Amino acid sequence: MTAHGELGYADGTGAVDVVALGESMVTFLPTRAGRLADVPSFDRGIGGAESNVVCALAAAGHRTRWVSRVGADGFGDHLVEAIARYGVDTSAVGRDPHRPTGIYFRTADDRETDAHEVLYYRAGSAASAMSTANTDQAALRSGYLLHLSGITAALSADCLDLLRALTIPQAPGSARAGETPSATRADGVSFDVNYRPGLWAGGQGADPRVLLDLARAADLVFVGEDEAADAWGITGGPDAIRAALPEPQLLVVKRGADGAVAFGGNGTRYEEPAPSVDVVAAVGAGDAFAAGFLSATLRGLPVGQRLRHGHLMAAAALTVPGDLAAPPSRDHADRLAALDATAWGRLHLGPGWTAADDEAAQEVLTS
Repeated sequence: MTAHGELGYADGTGAVDVVALGESMVTFLPTRAGRLADVPSFDRGIGGAESNVVCALAAAGHRTRWVSRVGADGFGDHLVEAIARYGVDTSAVGRDPHRPTGIYFRTADDRETDAHEVLYYRAGSAASAMSTANTDQAALRSGYLLHLSGITAALSADCLDLLRALTIPQAPGSARAGETPSATRADGVSFDVNYRPGLWAGGQGADPRVLLDLARAADLVFVGEDEAADAWGITGGPDAIRAALPEPQLLVVKRGADGAVAFGGNGTRYEEPAPSVDVVAAVGAGDAFAAGFLSATLRGLPVGQRLRHGHLMAAAALTVPGDLAAPPSRDHADRLAALDATAWGRLHLGPGWTAADDEAAQEVLTS
């Protein structure tokens, strides 16, 4: 995958860096810890894997677009307006007069027991009815990268068909067989497996191994080591996952607190440990990691640096209560990502670290 600047998109053509397709929902976060039955009130937020990625990228200075469908309701208005405030282009978001916008509630994380409740109200949502017929195909192919996730594939048969149309080359004789590659695919496809067992168990009934087919057709793939085991039965660590997924130009295997491994062409392998983090809430970290890695990819940074930027963006999300966090400044992130191995290994990040002065951060965060 080439760096963003090599594609010449800075010439005012209207192209964006990253387009993301996927469902976003209004999130209700508790005002205090406790069971949902006992929480008296909630604060409203937004959440959605793909929109989280483009919101974080927009906050980091990249041009992004979100393609989706929401209901013709107040929650849909809120989602579109809130995501647009991050600087994301929302002009290709469709409105469905017959289906609602999805919502969900969750409790605050219990640090001692990790007990939490999450309740989704998304069945029959506007986004679950996305299809090749009702999504803006030109908008989907208007970026340097198209970012997708396995969550969309689990929403409905039409959503799965849409992802297949955007990733897997069409067979000869199909309706799109005569189209040129630029018309049938974005310049690069990024795919986050994002396996959610609950969606597959209660959804359209498809086998989650279809996510393996989608991943094989993508250029850049993000997958958790645990996801590969749960969805595909692949055990044996990152190398076993690469053996099952040899096709992507870049494969990133996330290992949680143990860091991440990236595989490139010609058998290249990169590994970077994750910094120590004082976790406030373990939500949105995977999306933030993808955003950090994609941001560094768009800048043409070496793969090892991309992994570190992914870790730093994930740490920003882990140290706030919601799905989205203000990223560190680019200079701040670049300085931390450039630490030598010993200093990087001592890095300890807590709430508020992204706003820390760079000089103070070097002294405090690595102590």
